[in-house]
Amino acid sequence: MTKKDMYPFILILIAACCGSVFASRPNIIYINADDLGIMDVGYTSTRYHTPNIIRLALDGIHFTEAYAPAANCAPSRACVFSGQYSPRHGVYTVGNSDRGKSKDRKLIPIENTECLKPENVTISQALQEGGYKTIHLGKWHLSEDPTQFGFDVNIGGDTSGIPSGGGYFSPFTSGPMQPFSDGYPTGTHRADIFADQAIKFMRIHQGSPFFIHLSYYSVHTKLEPVPELMKRYHGRKDINVDYATMIEKMDQSIGKILDAVDQLGIKDNTMVVFTSDNGGIKKISTQSPYRSGKGSYFDGGIRVPLVVRWPAVITEQSACAIPAIGIDLYPTFLEAAELELPEGKVLDGESLMPILRDEGEFPDRPLFWHFPIYLQKYAGAKDGAHDVLFRTRPGSAIRMGHWKLHEYFEDGRLELYDLSGDPSEWNNLAAIHSRKTAEMHQVLKEWREEIRAPVPTELNPDYNLPDSEK
Repeated sequence: MTKKDMYPFILILIAACCGSVFASRPNIIYINADDLGIMDVGYTSTRYHTPNIIRLALDGIHFTEAYAPAANCAPSRACVFSGQYSPRHGVYTVGNSDRGKSKDRKLIPIENTECLKPENVTISQALQEGGYKTIHLGKWHLSEDPTQFGFDVNIGGDTSGIPSGGGYFSPFTSGPMQPFSDGYPTGTHRADIFADQAIKFMRIHQGSPFFIHLSYYSVHTKLEPVPELMKRYHGRKDINVDYATMIEKMDQSIGKILDAVDQLGIKDNTMVVFTSDNGGIKKISTQSPYRSGKGSYFDGGIRVPLVVRWPAVITEQSACAIPAIGIDLYPTFLEAAELELPEGKVLDGESLMPILRDEGEFPDRPLFWHFPIYLQKYAGAKDGAHDVLFRTRPGSAIRMGHWKLHEYFEDGRLELYDLSGDPSEWNNLAAIHSRKTAEMHQVLKEWREEIRAPVPTELNPDYNLPDSEK
């Protein structure tokens, strides 16, 4: 056989080898809801209609103690995509850090970083460099262009935190979704466009591993009801009906994705992850028994749904009570994709693969949150926070086992809660369990020192000292 004759044969061998390598590496579909609380899905509450999220939970594993790495949008997403706690990248909130009225802020908050820095290698970049085809759909919020952070295709992502350019329904008057106005009928919901575009991407790339980041704007305000779904909730007084239709529309979109995965015959080796960026807004949808909601570091602001389906690996109808957090997704995706950690990259999370495979040991580790800034109120007393002015004031929090400790920098206040008996975090046990308080506080301080977390100490000259402090 001549070299010329061998060439096609070699190509066939290369294709066969690559095909076998690709077959062992899963497709990854990471679905992220916006402002959807732990009590807003059908497997924790019967208030809302989410059959496809329930379907995911039944087909895979759901984590009963899952957390977002931050209590509002941009920092949570920055933590997930960087695999790092906020002090490493400096994204603490959306926009400015001096929220609320100056006269109510005792401290000068730490300055906020609004976007991820280009040198911070994201999980999408690591997967792209490892041979994955990548697409982003929906809310990005971390830079102007997701394709600069490891995505081959961008559908609708920019710095916007809300569905700009016309809201949830087409036509879109501006922004990255405007080009899709002509391709879909008037009144088409963004969630349906995202599903349609994701399915097209899957069909094109089903022969090689792909990574889909499907990041819904749902259910971020402004609330826009879905007219054809209103009838189901007629007469309901226990929920916000507009909000309910938005959740159901997102669930329908997820159902389209799952159906396409099944029809393409790639279900067994496709990892589907569903979660949310932070807790729900309490005045719109109570997260009881968890206290408060979005923007708060009580569990109502950071507890989120987390479901993973991967039939080739995960036993269906599984549940896990081990605390997990959004920064765990980066090392999980890396291990699932059989990729090495990018050179020089520091990760703060742990791979969930031992849990997903139900083999090996998962480390007993603390979880941390750091928020050295202010976040103003939504609804005053109805926010369920400490006071009527802010959802949270500067502080840190740590969870160890079933214990959770809050520290607030304005007055050095420590609050200790036993989540096993007080998930609402109303009964402060810091004085009663002083040893546990001191132990956790020491771990928290050592972590802040290790990660170089900035703590605000400069007094605000505009602060109007309350009578209680005078």
